[in-house]
Amino acid sequence: MTRRRTSGGMTAARGRATTDESLYTPADPLISGFVTALHFNRGRSPRTCEAYARDLEMFAGFLGEGLGLTQASRTDVNRFVLELRGKRRYRANAVRRKLVALRRFYRYLVVEGLREDDPMTGIEPPKAEKRLPVVLKEAQVARLLRTRVAGRSDFQRLRDHAMLELLYASGIRRAELAGLNLQDVDLERKVMRVIGKGNKERVVFFNSAAGEAMHAYLGLRPRTADEAFFVGRYGKRLGVRHIWAIFKEIQRLSGVAVNASPHVMRHSFATHLLENGADLMTIKELLGHASIASTQVYTNLSMAHVRKVYDASHPRDRQRDR
Repeated sequence: MTRRRTSGGMTAARGRATTDESLYTPADPLISGFVTALHFNRGRSPRTCEAYARDLEMFAGFLGEGLGLTQASRTDVNRFVLELRGKRRYRANAVRRKLVALRRFYRYLVVEGLREDDPMTGIEPPKAEKRLPVVLKEAQVARLLRTRVAGRSDFQRLRDHAMLELLYASGIRRAELAGLNLQDVDLERKVMRVIGKGNKERVVFFNSAAGEAMHAYLGLRPRTADEAFFVGRYGKRLGVRHIWAIFKEIQRLSGVAVNASPHVMRHSFATHLLENGADLMTIKELLGHASIASTQVYTNLSMAHVRKVYDASHPRDRQRDR
């Protein structure tokens, strides 16, 4: 794929838009400068930049008007963590993400000469929680894929169905689905190119069910100059928030668990592949994980499935004369 250099040195795929929003502009000029550098110099997506900015705004609000971000001390950061964990009841992983934002922000201030010391020095994040990702059963996924929203046009129904089929068939992320272009997809070979986290490109496969759904959608896709694969009724690329809204509406009508989401489809894709004989290295490549450690969580999920099947299938515990 041809790439180009954008302002500030960010590498991006030509013509690719991975979000439905422009770069968030915080009111605080310090945070605004950090967000701009993070986006253009480090290549972070607008969604990631906004998340960092919101975390910094939360910390600034905690400090209050009498103490600015440039005056915050390590004690202030520790007090912030205590409040998040105590009064606000944030989970450890959420606190860890906010500390990442603070760490990168204060490193930026030091590099830019806006502060001499780094208050994040010596700050230890809370221990990460080991939680298994949510996974749908195969029957639940099938119910989602059968669900249609009344009142939508034929084009919208075919598009929505194709998006859900593709999410489950490929395990791609919501932002990767939004960023998909027409030239990225080879329906005949059932293969596509996606740009994942860190602007990394990878090749992803999809099955015949997804291919047929995508072909049917393209037959009614509006004529538009936009090269996005999935577009709205006005011919513009669907953004991540629109995709989320479409998915949640289908999920609500399907009656499938309320914790279902596009990312849960990704977890379900990986777990179902593993349960049906795929190896971890193959799943790692398909998901675009940088490390096999990120993929190994699905082994735990698969073993949980095996345990349930074993307990339900072995006759001994059901015998009364044991």
